[in-house]
Amino acid sequence: MTSDAFEHFLGVGESLSGRAWERRPADESQVRAIMQAEGLDELLARAMAARGVDARGARDFLQPTLKSMFPDPSSFLGMDQAATAILDAMEAGRSLHLFADYDVDGAASAALLVRWFRAMGRELPIYVPDRLTEGYGPSPRAFDTLQSQGADLVITVDCGAAAEDALEHAARIGLDVVVVDHHLMRERRPPCLALVNPNQPGCNSGQGDLAAAGVVFVLLAALNREGRARGLFGDRPQPDIRRWMDLAALGGVCDVTALRGFNRALVSLGLGVMSDWANPGLRALLEVADAQPGPAKVNHAGFILGPRINAGGRIGRADLGARLLATDDPAEAAALAGRLDDLNHERREIERQVQDAAVRRVESAGWHNDGSAVVVVGGEDWHPGVVGIVAGRLRERWRKPVIVIGLDAVNGVGKGSGRSQPGVNLGRAIQAAWGEGLLLAGGGHAMAAGLTVRIDRLEDLRAYLNARLADEQQVAAAQDTVEIDALIDPSAATRALLDGFERLGPFGPANPEPLFALSGVQAREPMAMKGGHVRCRLAGPDGASVRAIAWRQADLPLGQALLEGRTGLNVVGRLKADDWNGRQGVQFEIEDVADPRRV
Repeated sequence: MTSDAFEHFLGVGESLSGRAWERRPADESQVRAIMQAEGLDELLARAMAARGVDARGARDFLQPTLKSMFPDPSSFLGMDQAATAILDAMEAGRSLHLFADYDVDGAASAALLVRWFRAMGRELPIYVPDRLTEGYGPSPRAFDTLQSQGADLVITVDCGAAAEDALEHAARIGLDVVVVDHHLMRERRPPCLALVNPNQPGCNSGQGDLAAAGVVFVLLAALNREGRARGLFGDRPQPDIRRWMDLAALGGVCDVTALRGFNRALVSLGLGVMSDWANPGLRALLEVADAQPGPAKVNHAGFILGPRINAGGRIGRADLGARLLATDDPAEAAALAGRLDDLNHERREIERQVQDAAVRRVESAGWHNDGSAVVVVGGEDWHPGVVGIVAGRLRERWRKPVIVIGLDAVNGVGKGSGRSQPGVNLGRAIQAAWGEGLLLAGGGHAMAAGLTVRIDRLEDLRAYLNARLADEQQVAAAQDTVEIDALIDPSAATRALLDGFERLGPFGPANPEPLFALSGVQAREPMAMKGGHVRCRLAGPDGASVRAIAWRQADLPLGQALLEGRTGLNVVGRLKADDWNGRQGVQFEIEDVADPRRV
């Protein structure tokens, strides 16, 4: 039978957000095998099987270890050459400098190397480009500056793989460079001593999911191995890189990487290290955010720590985040964390203004529902430091890739950032646009990209991207469904259920957080909150209810249905811990709503 009524969960072919609902598919034989092998109940075993876990991999999924999952560093193209070049320079007494991207992943990557070299008795200077005046990645001017500061070897982290002009300039001036990156890159390898990037052509490591911090963590293992071979640890202990896994986890979560295989293990174990809050910078950030120390979750990294670390690179001094994560001085950490927290408050207001302006411009022009594959919107003096965040918010709102560009009318140039959806490779399209001469600069990965464009080429860029991504977006839109793990009653939305499913974490791309459906509920006591959020209680026919919230939905059909207090709604969402005032309860974080009477 192929009727939609038989395929759609609870018969929802089109929700209030325009999506169909489906049960997350799972191999029934693997469900039974996992139940038997690990002694799990059917709900948990089904959720694991639905995420591609089989009985053989169940133990590593539930209890990952570095011993069982750590890749051979030599499997990374260029890794052995990088370790050799770095240690050759160190032993020769040459001056090594770091060049880091200005986001969380770049800061964490830099801090990892700083801490390894500090354990070896060396301090590495960190250069982080200014987002507004220098832009993304290394430039000829930056390499000139580093050489004038005495650099003999520069290690770029979370950038550099696509910086062909800058690396060619470095070669001309005799500055050695080792590139450690994870972004998509072109076929032509830029000139440098060594290039480590699991996403470069010819690399067979199978570790393309890693953030730059994850790649750097593997590089530290390679440095230790090469150091042992050279006898470097005779008068000092080998650096214990495991104590810095919190930084690798931070980069992986904040760069929204796919949490599977070794990358998931690294994030999982790194969050365990983070839970000790031994890094002075992370602990200081936790304190300025008025958050309580305790077991670290993805939420800590992605929503408490990450935005504050990013704030320096977005609207303040670009190197604040890297300095914070690298310092061992609690007083310095407290001062840096305070500055970053202040900048984060400022960033939120700038972001709100840009987002409101972008929504007005797009929805008044009808670009969000005109059948286009991608929304490209620009505005004069929109701060380049927040356009990526706004693009992500608007991608959620309109369910398609969005590029937001801040236009500088004086110089005739726009700097923008885009966010995509599964199935639409935005980074590759941006690279192709650069290859066609439509961009001054551009690059990224499948889900996110950055670009610089002349204002007079903006319409050409919009037309090119819409044509190139039309087929991908059509397929992605058809697959943009809500996949549900289980149907429960409000009375079953308990802390015990949440704690059981927490064993499947950490959650993120490739390991999605479980989604639960409630059927025939009413939104009681609805309340619109600051920021466009809606809070309510979802009550079933028997009167049992669960506290719920819908983020940034007040002006959309989903939020309106809740605010009207409609009955008989079908609601999908995630269970979240609710420990306010020690209540040890749960909150239902709403993902989607369907009204059977509005189909």
